Amino acid sequence: MALMKNSGTPINLSATGAISLCPGAILGFYVNSTAGGTLVIRDGGASGTAITGTITPAVGWHRFPAAITSTSGAHATIAVAALNLTFIFAAGG
Repeated sequence: MALMKNSGTPINLSATGAISLCPGAILGFYVNSTAGGTLVIRDGGASGTAITGTITPAVGWHRFPAAITSTSGAHATIAVAALNLTFIFAAGG
């Protein structure tokens, strides 16, 4: 990433889905609620490259600066139990 991004767009997910549909940067995510759910983040859509292992996050803010280079964007796989997250994503390179 060439420049530090200080702000982004909030994207709320409570099931597996797209964080973005374009390249950019994940700045972090806030876990609104969880019942032991797990998360895997991918660069390149649902079939893209995993950029995390399986995360079991606690409620609260999680700084997670990650460049998303694929034109398919970023994807979150939510599994095991209930998990509600708000990602902060900044579009562009």
